[in-house]
Amino acid sequence: MPLRDDVVDAREGAATSLGEVSDAWVMGRARELQVVGQHSDLQGRRAALREADELLSEARRRGNPRMVGQLLCCGSMLRLCAPGMAEQAVPLLDELLTHTRRHRLDVLRADAHALRGRLALIDGNEDNALNQAAEALVILDDDLVPDATLGRRSWERLLATALIDIGRVLTQLGIYDMADEVMARAHHRIRESGGPYEIATHLINRCRMLLGWGLRLERIGKQDEAHARFGTASQIALSMDGRSQESLFPRIPGMQDADRLPVLAAASALAHPDAEHVARLAEISEAEQDMPTRERIVLAIALSRCHRAAGAADRSTEVLLEARDAIAEDVSEPGLRISLVREYALHSELSPEEAAPALREYSRELETELWNMRASRSITLKARLDRQRLNRQHHAITRQAMHDPLTGLPNRRALDAKLESLLQEPEAQPLSVALVDLDGFKEVNDQRSHAEGDEVLRVIARTLSDTLRADDLVSRYGGDEFVVLLPGVPLQASESALERTVHAVAELPASLSRGVTLSIGVVAMQPHEDASEVLARADMAMYRAKRLGGNRVVAVSTDSTQEISSEQPLWIPPEAT
Repeated sequence: MPLRDDVVDAREGAATSLGEVSDAWVMGRARELQVVGQHSDLQGRRAALREADELLSEARRRGNPRMVGQLLCCGSMLRLCAPGMAEQAVPLLDELLTHTRRHRLDVLRADAHALRGRLALIDGNEDNALNQAAEALVILDDDLVPDATLGRRSWERLLATALIDIGRVLTQLGIYDMADEVMARAHHRIRESGGPYEIATHLINRCRMLLGWGLRLERIGKQDEAHARFGTASQIALSMDGRSQESLFPRIPGMQDADRLPVLAAASALAHPDAEHVARLAEISEAEQDMPTRERIVLAIALSRCHRAAGAADRSTEVLLEARDAIAEDVSEPGLRISLVREYALHSELSPEEAAPALREYSRELETELWNMRASRSITLKARLDRQRLNRQHHAITRQAMHDPLTGLPNRRALDAKLESLLQEPEAQPLSVALVDLDGFKEVNDQRSHAEGDEVLRVIARTLSDTLRADDLVSRYGGDEFVVLLPGVPLQASESALERTVHAVAELPASLSRGVTLSIGVVAMQPHEDASEVLARADMAMYRAKRLGGNRVVAVSTDSTQEISSEQPLWIPPEAT
């Protein structure tokens, strides 16, 4: 299916000027590519993937952790959707998990686990997929605080995307009731904050889930419930045209969505199988040779039933046989594979008339047993969720003792332990120690509110972590003071790194920083010096930065320590928070 002309034009214009566009443009384009890449032909998917990789390179160059995380998600997802490219997603997903843990991007970390679940299903590893889905759900069970740096709407969209990806894994596993609950949570977020293409994508995924659920219910004889699922899916298909006309789905002028998207065409046909659907379904089946396995199976079952309704029993059997042969080596959709094999066994010309009732009875017994196995899998998932929640509670209690509850940073106890361990590690030398104080923070508390002051502290803490290395320790030491340990970094290099942090805070929107800036004093740890001595020197250097007007870094070598000491009283640590 070709890309829309305006999408191609936008891509060509973007390719020559990525370095000039805004962060918002890059992220908006990434969201577009996720839609285009999932609903195009193979050539269109590869073109979308190439552009997504270019955006990822640009995001890495800019160094924005949230942008990098979202572009890693985008590149991983596009590879999982492209036939034969799933293995290429492995290094991106590994990087995404490491990246999201480091920067505490919990929603993106949950999505990383969901995408790893999809990868496990492609490999036929249902148990691993189940574990990944459970881990993702546990992360999103936490009382997540929206990321103020992203903005509420963008954060809600990320959360909805993670929920949808989890729902897709649960759908493929056949745990439809839980998939339905997860997608209902996604629907609430999408309705409030989603754009046209997020809404359209969500509706298509929900349609996929309902069709799989209906086919599963048929296999255990629950025809009325199955028909209700098909009916709901058909209503979604009818509502899609208005949604996707405003979205970036690749379109063919004059053609409705149900005439070109397999899952929507199948929904209408399964709800009311008759001859009028045959031509449309057959045309889609011929045009979409590289369609995903789920769509191929559902479309084949729908087309077969419509042929049967039209009196073409032989062609009905041929359609099922062709689909069965096409997915012979595919293990990614075990539940739907059984539905296809059942459809072929019950409606082919292979069985004598006398054997048909027995075959149907055997099939029903077999499918009832398989249904019970799926029910036990749902119970297993819930048990694993409970275990994961207990593990997280245990880790949370341990973490609470070593972390500041407001900012999530290591607290003074953690700092003291880390500093003590670094003094015993030769590779940590040279060791730079910085004391950070906030300029203008008292005015925020006095003139605005302590709640706004708390939010400023969170923003500053996140910015400090984002702009420094993974090996650097950023800790909250008390009030509006932070301490940074930079192991293996000489004083001059530490000064340069911290100047970048000062600049990053100064460049924050006033709505986030409330005008607060940083005064930082940094010193190099000396032989035989203890923690209180080095922190006292860092504190005196910080006061020099304050006297010079703030919003700066002052690095003090041992040669100038005496001069500062004569100007300031002995440093007294703040009270623990």
